[in-house]
Amino acid sequence: MSRKQKEIYCLNTQVAKSYPLGISLLDIIKDQNIELKYPIIGARVNNEIEELNYEIFKPKIVEFFDITNTDGMRMYKRSLSFVLMKAVKDLYPTSSLRIQHSISKGFYCEIDNLPVDFNLQVVSDIETRMRQIIELNMPFVNKELPVPEVLDLFRENRFFEKEKLFQHCPTLYTSVYFLDNQVDYFYGYLVPSTGYLKVFDLVKYYDGMLLRLPQRQKPELLQPISEERKLFDIFQEYKSWCKIIKVENIGAMNEIVVNGQEGELIKIAEALHEKKVAQIADMIKGAPEPKRMILIAGPSSSGKTTFAKRLAVQLMVGGLKPIQISLDNYFVNRVDTPKDENGEYDFESINALDIDLFTQNFIDLIDGKEVDLPTFSFEKGERIYNGKKLKITDEHVIIVEGIHALNPKLSQKIDKKYKFKIYISALTQLGIDSHNRIPTTDNRLLRRMIRDAQYRGYSAIDTIKRWESVRRGEDKYIFPFQEEANIIFNSALIYELGVLKPYAEKLLKQIPEKALEFSEAQRLLKFLSYFKSIVKKANEIPPTSILREFLTGSAFSYK
Repeated sequence: MSRKQKEIYCLNTQVAKSYPLGISLLDIIKDQNIELKYPIIGARVNNEIEELNYEIFKPKIVEFFDITNTDGMRMYKRSLSFVLMKAVKDLYPTSSLRIQHSISKGFYCEIDNLPVDFNLQVVSDIETRMRQIIELNMPFVNKELPVPEVLDLFRENRFFEKEKLFQHCPTLYTSVYFLDNQVDYFYGYLVPSTGYLKVFDLVKYYDGMLLRLPQRQKPELLQPISEERKLFDIFQEYKSWCKIIKVENIGAMNEIVVNGQEGELIKIAEALHEKKVAQIADMIKGAPEPKRMILIAGPSSSGKTTFAKRLAVQLMVGGLKPIQISLDNYFVNRVDTPKDENGEYDFESINALDIDLFTQNFIDLIDGKEVDLPTFSFEKGERIYNGKKLKITDEHVIIVEGIHALNPKLSQKIDKKYKFKIYISALTQLGIDSHNRIPTTDNRLLRRMIRDAQYRGYSAIDTIKRWESVRRGEDKYIFPFQEEANIIFNSALIYELGVLKPYAEKLLKQIPEKALEFSEAQRLLKFLSYFKSIVKKANEIPPTSILREFLTGSAFSYK
């Protein structure tokens, strides 16, 4: 092999071939005639995500992917966001786009300083301009520039939150993207050109717009719009709260940490949580008809257990006697557990629970009867009875926490007048900047990773490996029922990612380059690099904080 050639092994074709130094991934695709079901969007090079114009100078293992890959979908979403931003700037040069949060399986967006009334025509004009940009197949050009020059570009474009974010940047250079005459910065890579982005829609949504996205497994189809008014209202409430305290993005958060004021922010955020929990307890206590069953559901690492314990305390303050019962004790015997499409036990299916027994137990309790409560032995894989009995009075309220708690099938035979339903999730309030939102799933993944390492003996690789399956279960069994809730509680704490950063970085840096999870570790490490660590004032986090469920020092027992 010539010293000017390097061997590239392509996992898609199972072919090892020598190429000249500096060959791009696009050239390798053409040379090996690589085709996937959908257009190739990016590649994993030695387990790191790269764009297709990436040039290779050393021996590499390469695997190309399309939009059906998680990272491919991320690249698609970022690129489409840039097209939306450029379309808004082309039509309304003095206006600013804000991509707020994920809702209804799309991105909710608003426009500041719009010179005309926001209406359906404005949305239609922006969509038309987006399709024109996509039809022109404009390239996304990535340029590495000195940080001072990037700061000048941000100021010129009135990207003040990006400027604030990079004022404390430790590197000399950073990369920005250009789309024709428009510059922007993105957390992660983009597709090669706008022509890749044909599937999308833009519709008016409440006071803003919803950027509709393709389905990951069937990307020729759009995600269906789902009605999520309660979730939307919570996002808007916390957006207003962040605006009041002037912490709407990471740059503002970092400024507080640099100035040594994070202790005050911790106190404010925790006080808001306590106030919200107390308000929910007051709603339950003051309901026109006495509530007997509090049903709490939410996705992984949303803090359900700590929330349930804090709610129990507030209910006792109100004169009630809460009793917590786990849905885990109502699993059917292992031999009766349903199986998934792969023939494996599906413990996340609602049919893995004995709904008839659960229903009968609660009807008997409400009727004043004494009930022999079951316990599930995970070692034996069967239900056992150890003499635990329960009888309630009018002062008692039963707290039921679990992934199926809001599924109507679980409690459909129990009169709704007795039930109060709560949905809890970590709905991240901060944004990286106006165009780079922080996915709530990343917040929860970091929480779970730290908890798994602290209490369950799992490595970061283990957690990341399981996360895709966890997310599928949430999409199937939790998210469809979130609007069933009487109220939604946001368990995210505005300061928490600065606290989680040093814990998560230590775990992520242990993932070796040879592991498939290495690319996800690098993505999360880059994300965490935007935050200033909160270490000195972390001891001010109260022992009843939801964050203590994932760290150490909680006042509650989780056995």
